Amino acid sequence: MSITSHPSISRLLSAWGASHPSALNQLLGRVQSHLRKQARVLLARERQGHTLQPTALVNEAFLRLFRQRNVRWNDREHFFAVVAMTMRRVLVDAARRRTAVRRGARPLKISLSDVEPAHETDLEVLDLNRALEDLAELHERQAQIVTLRYFGGLAAPAVAEALDISVSTVESDWRMARAWLRHRLTNQSAEKLEPRP
Repeated sequence: MSITSHPSISRLLSAWGASHPSALNQLLGRVQSHLRKQARVLLARERQGHTLQPTALVNEAFLRLFRQRNVRWNDREHFFAVVAMTMRRVLVDAARRRTAVRRGARPLKISLSDVEPAHETDLEVLDLNRALEDLAELHERQAQIVTLRYFGGLAAPAVAEALDISVSTVESDWRMARAWLRHRLTNQSAEKLEPRP
């Protein structure tokens, strides 16, 4: 049984929502290794020399979740979807901080091998975030699927359960979203190479 479908997760989420103080610690203990593994995958896609560590990424995501008041979790899939979105925001915020500190320097980069499997393409975290925001305006569900699969590390069946759609719909939307992102990010990179007037 996958950690994302383990029944104790739902029980702990309900207890956390009901303000039981020990529930958050138990929940973190139950899911931390799964989330650290996903954080390692995300951080491995970034450029060499980044300072964020997997445990720090998970802890920052949990701190942000902990600061939210009156959170009502629909179910464990909802929880893992929110954690995926939060980890994305942490990475984007880190990239923004870095570029603000080093004006003119190159921002943090990640490799989105799931979008461009034929050859590894380095993408800037901020470019990916902007592209996902644009995709969400066109097709919100596709953007959610990319976030859950790429940032959350969820397999197609878990994404289908989280979004209450079929696995075939997830796979179809995933293919379309990857193609759209590949096109968008390739054009974006080409525009950066154009000489400025």
